[in-house]
Amino acid sequence: MMPRLFSRRSPYVQSPLHRRLKRLIGAIEFISEWSGRAVSWLVLAMVLLIAYDVAMRYLWQQGSVALQELEWHLFGLLFLLGGAYTLKHDAHVRVDIVYHSHWMNPRRRAWVDLLGGLFLLTPFCLLVIVTSLPFVTRAYGLGEGSPDPGGLPARWLLKAAIPLGFGLLQLQGIASMLRSLLVLSERDA
Repeated sequence: MMPRLFSRRSPYVQSPLHRRLKRLIGAIEFISEWSGRAVSWLVLAMVLLIAYDVAMRYLWQQGSVALQELEWHLFGLLFLLGGAYTLKHDAHVRVDIVYHSHWMNPRRRAWVDLLGGLFLLTPFCLLVIVTSLPFVTRAYGLGEGSPDPGGLPARWLLKAAIPLGFGLLQLQGIASMLRSLLVLSERDA
């Protein structure tokens, strides 16, 4: 039985805990929305960069290792930092044949989201964050750059996006799990 988050007086009166949870969910989702919209500009930058790189290579036979690496880095940042936005908008990969079937009501979907977040998303995000921190620290300490001549310096910046991206994903996962708890408690109220 889920704890009561609503007042017994009226179904429209919310408890202080319920209001605080909704504010917390809203704050986390604001961060996810903001980061996703900011990262979406990388798509435009990447398209313009690729167009420029292709034109330089095929029209003037001049390529650049740094430009190619920058394309890869932008692509990596797009996916790493856009994960939380994707989760917020429920646009991630899911077995839709089960999740959106006719026998899955909102309560069952809330259970799937809650248990999936607790037992799959959270351990995976924490594992990636914990194991990537030494990786980033070592790259920063060595002043790691590209191994290719003419490549980009400061590769540790790209590597730092790994724990940041999974941290944002975990934060949005917490908001999704809290939202699931609210759905489950509404049914019990």
